[in-house]
Amino acid sequence: MNSSTVKNESRDKIAVELTPNEALALTGVEFNSNQDVKASARRKIRAAFEKTFDFASEER
Repeated sequence: MNSSTVKNESRDKIAVELTPNEALALTGVEFNSNQDVKASARRKIRAAFEKTFDFASEER
């Protein structure tokens, strides 16, 4: 996974709606029955970030 650095001096905020399981997955809780929970949460956060800051991912 490549990472990009974005300099944003403002204190803008993003809002993301996560299910309780997605929020728990981001804290490190593992869901063996559904391993897509963490990936789903990350996709939602990335999409909200890209929408808010007009930032296009270079990984794809």
